[in-house]
Amino acid sequence: MSSSRIVVTGIGASSPIGGTAPDSWSALLDGASGTRTLTHEWVEKYQIPVKFAAEALVRPEATLSRPEAKRLDPASQFALVAAREAWADAGTPEVDPERLGVDFATGIGGVWTLLDAWDTLREKGPRRVMPMTVPMLMPNAAAAAISMHFEARAFARTVASACASSTEAIVNGLEHLTSGLADIVIAGGTESAIHPITMASFSSMQALSKRNDDPATASRPYNSDRDGFVMGEGAAALVLETEEHAKARGAKIYGYLVGGGVTADSYHITANDPEGRGASRAVKLALDMADASPDDVTHINAHATSTPVGDIAEYTALRKVFGARIDDIPVSATKASTGHLLGGTGALEAVFTLLAVRDRKAPPTINLTNQDPDIPLSVSGDAQPLGSGAQLAISNSFGFGGHNAVVAFASE
Repeated sequence: MSSSRIVVTGIGASSPIGGTAPDSWSALLDGASGTRTLTHEWVEKYQIPVKFAAEALVRPEATLSRPEAKRLDPASQFALVAAREAWADAGTPEVDPERLGVDFATGIGGVWTLLDAWDTLREKGPRRVMPMTVPMLMPNAAAAAISMHFEARAFARTVASACASSTEAIVNGLEHLTSGLADIVIAGGTESAIHPITMASFSSMQALSKRNDDPATASRPYNSDRDGFVMGEGAAALVLETEEHAKARGAKIYGYLVGGGVTADSYHITANDPEGRGASRAVKLALDMADASPDDVTHINAHATSTPVGDIAEYTALRKVFGARIDDIPVSATKASTGHLLGGTGALEAVFTLLAVRDRKAPPTINLTNQDPDIPLSVSGDAQPLGSGAQLAISNSFGFGGHNAVVAFASE
């Protein structure tokens, strides 16, 4: 068991508002929206009711070589791009491969590979199905690609817990480092599932916003007229390591990963527990690991998907933990800008939370025009200063199946 604290030394992201972590952060602070009308022919071909989404701003093929892209599903492509950026940002550490691990996540996995292969089978027969189909579609493909690229031999583990996936992967990374299984972990998550079948399914579920006439304002957490989430895609990665290892190599430190909590609602396959028991317990577990109290928290990056039921359920859970003080803590709902990256969303929001702690600035929540009076949080369309003192922030993620995951970051 390591007694060293866990630090973040590198970050990477490919998001709907930026092709890198710094670009995504700058765009977020500027109030950008990554939601745009879809131009793919399949939108009209299949008469998809929702005609917009938050696609990644920069396609992974712009960074990867052609052979790399050809052997990876888009979800794994985004993962590798984000991991490479994070690794370079960390200074390309020299580490024993058997002390380097990967904890990476996805909610759905290689949906494009799977369904393209099904089309090929139906239209052209089994001989035309690519031999690499299964290795490309499997949920652990992203973790495997990253581990092979960086020769990470300690472990390469995958989490698939819907929209809580990558936050849970970061918690796993924290636990694997504190338990002494590695000196460095590349943690994060990815998703590329803006596909006809997922868009049609979420539309049928009445889960997506229907603002076809104004996509940029469709993701509107905490508004009284919020009507659903916006599909997003991309990936984010963090290089985590023990403080001892980071300082020995002279690495820059963004901040400290001080806590994590993972729970299950055991309530409903898609709906949150309306009493917020599992979610609130995940927050408490993260704070307990951080040896902190609710009074120490200075910022929250909320899950806040912009669904009528989900936003109020999260508020209920937070109020269980923080009491009336919850209405005074600066909160950001960054999915208003990025849409919902499903299995990749927690990692991207972890990056945003870490940078909020570093810069002492809670990013704005765009599209906030008529705040729901039943959710009286301290949320703003402008960035909110966090002050000059010690910072402790949490980032929440909740997923279908009743998965809850929370991470806590502290300033250096």
